[in-house]
Order: sequence, then structure tokens, then C-alpha cells
Amino acid sequence: MSLMSDSHTSPFGEHRPSSQDSSAGGRWLCPPGGSAGKRPRPPKLYRIGEVVEFSGLSRQTIHNYTTMGLLCESDRTRSGHRLFDESVFDRLDAIVRMKQEHRSLGFIREYFAQAEDGRHGREPIGKA
Repeated sequence: MSLMSDSHTSPFGEHRPSSQDSSAGGRWLCPPGGSAGKRPRPPKLYRIGEVVEFSGLSRQTIHNYTTMGLLCESDRTRSGHRLFDESVFDRLDAIVRMKQEHRSLGFIREYFAQAEDGRHGREPIGKA
């Protein structure tokens, strides 16, 4: 069994590590019947520079999307640097795709808000 899965490619044709990519510090799964006392490593959190590198978007764009609520940081370092989990790449791919479809950032924000409402069992906005 391999600990590494296929990598992902961003819409910009750049390599992006998958959640299982051990070279990127992703999750390590304990082998079946693994040794006692060992725990799986936590998922990788990405610094803003890594998100910029893997997505092909600018640091300012990532900052703007975070400020607008399109992206959510997962944590911060002790020195205050933003950290994002692996889901940031899927979210950025969706944002880029919708922007290519000429959707406004307001529309995209509303789309994600409705998706969140649906996930939490709430009635989507605009439904009576």
C-alpha cells in the first residue's frame, strides 16, 4: 500500500499536493494493526505563501477573498500568519471557475453562503 496518492493539478497547470501526499506533510495513516501509542499526524495547514504558490493567485487576491469571507483561515501561527487547510484549494478552484463564467464576487459569496446553509440543514436563502 502506498502512502502517497496522486497529486492534483490546479486550473493553472501547477502541481498541488493531495491530502495524502507525504512529501507535502499531508496525513499519514497508521497501517492496519499499527503500533500502540502512535497517532496519525494532523492534516497539513498551508501558509499563505504556499497557497499562492500552489494556486497561482496573488497574495493580495487570497487576502481579498479572505476579507470578503470567500475563504476562511483555519488557524494562525503564534506570529499571526494565516494558515489554511486543504479545502482552500477546492474553494479557490470553484472561485476561479465561477469568475471564468463571469460571475460577480457577490454572486460567489452568496453561492457559498447558500451551500453552507444547506450543509447545516438550514433553508437556503430565497426559499420560502
